[in-house]
Amino acid sequence: MGVVGEDHVLGNAAEDYMTLEAVELLARARAMVPTLAERALEAERAGMVPADTVREMNEAGLFRVLQPRRFGGYELDPRVFYRIQMTLAEGCMSTAWIYGVIGVHNWQLPLFPEQAQQDVWAEGTSVLIASTYMPTGKAEPVEGGYRFSGRWGFSSGVDHCDWIFLGGLLPKKDGSGALEHATFLLPKSDFRIERNWDVLGLRATGSHDIVVDGAFVPAHRTHHTNDHSDAGCPGRQTNPGWVYRIPFTQVFQRAVSSACIGALDGAIASFRERAAAHVGKHGAKTAEDVNAQLAVSEAMMASDQLKLVLFRNYARIVECARTGAQMTVEERLMQRAQASQVPKLCAAAASELMRAGAASGMYKGNPIERVFRDIHQARGHIANNSDAYARAHGAVMLGLPNADPYI
Repeated sequence: MGVVGEDHVLGNAAEDYMTLEAVELLARARAMVPTLAERALEAERAGMVPADTVREMNEAGLFRVLQPRRFGGYELDPRVFYRIQMTLAEGCMSTAWIYGVIGVHNWQLPLFPEQAQQDVWAEGTSVLIASTYMPTGKAEPVEGGYRFSGRWGFSSGVDHCDWIFLGGLLPKKDGSGALEHATFLLPKSDFRIERNWDVLGLRATGSHDIVVDGAFVPAHRTHHTNDHSDAGCPGRQTNPGWVYRIPFTQVFQRAVSSACIGALDGAIASFRERAAAHVGKHGAKTAEDVNAQLAVSEAMMASDQLKLVLFRNYARIVECARTGAQMTVEERLMQRAQASQVPKLCAAAASELMRAGAASGMYKGNPIERVFRDIHQARGHIANNSDAYARAHGAVMLGLPNADPYI
């Protein structure tokens, strides 16, 4: 039975960036989906994506999609990364979530000074990096770098990682004295994990708190996150490819929303399989229920529309990165708002599938129940605050100044 997630949905629009390497990587991700689905319930119970799953993704090269070729990566178009993430989410959204937030770091590290890249990858190019970007870190300038402390929440997949990106504030390089968001890179020996992830959905992501007590961070292990200039991204000297010229937000925001589309595709497939054969306690066939018919069609339309916007918008992002063209603030805000709306729209569609599954569809054995919770959990991520980003776009369209520091 065909599902929304099949590759033909994207048609010819994918051809220019779906190289032979990209096709092979996507096929490897597709082959993992049945196993991910089998492991999903136990992963949720354990509060952690299995180490075997992370190892298999690493061995398949999936984490290397955005990694520079000179460090053993594929250095591919980010659209390949999002397609892989959506595919993985058809089997397990928690797995796809940590794939997105860990895998995207192999795109950011190449923006750091060369020494930071060597610190992480010189001993092995399969090393994984976790993160939590909330700017709660306190950085005290000391000789050669900073004395760094703080507590951060929501570090997805951190148990599988040997390094971490943590958010803090540093003075802008323009001498104004104003502070701006910065990313600090620390090894596992410099932080501890406070295992407190007990939530509604995405339970297998293990998104625990992180604590740092006065660790020394060399200056070369810092990056001014929103400074997209060559001076702000010194790693471009050794990583000159166009993919590393995309602004941070335009890469990261889709890494925390695209899994919702793939999870919705997985829910649609489960719903169709169940509804085609299910007969309720009162003898009614689910396939003949008008609510079920409407729910599955609207969910499929939502998935299709969200993918079309994702890939249309990213074609524009890639064009600008390749040519050096600059998007207007209005266009960037619109794209940010659209990315943040993905979990909201997917949650609405998943809710209708749950409703159309009736009472027997509420059991824990129904994978749609888990997808429902996972997508709603994803809405809590700050980058998925759809109302805030829609208002930010609307304010500018009505003549007010842009208030989003990441745009």
